[in-house]
Amino acid sequence: MPRAIDIVSLVVADYDEAIAWYTEKLGFHLVEDTLLGGGKRWVVVAPEKDGAMRLLLAKASGPAQEAAIGNQTGGRVFLFLRTDDFQRDYMEMERRGVNFRETPRREEYGTVAVFADLYGNLWDLIEPRR
Repeated sequence: MPRAIDIVSLVVADYDEAIAWYTEKLGFHLVEDTLLGGGKRWVVVAPEKDGAMRLLLAKASGPAQEAAIGNQTGGRVFLFLRTDDFQRDYMEMERRGVNFRETPRREEYGTVAVFADLYGNLWDLIEPRR
């Protein structure tokens, strides 16, 4: 059986504000929101409803996790949102209020621009070179 990375955990401050941001700003789908008890939930969002890659929005528990909110990779780009139409998605994300940290640029590997999520984690919006 082939293996694949299925879900990446993203530490968030609040489930509902994170769900709202990812669904309203990025247009992601809420795939699952299951109560686990004790205030915990299993919250999964994805760019495509049946997509292979998903994010688990995991509410921080304790000071160490709270300190990682918005800086899970020490200020480096954390995740890469691939698109087949950079201009379409860039314009729509800007219209929805996504905070782009730079203007789009062309690189050897494709067209890219860095944006920040609601907590400050950095992402690349990227259309790979064909």
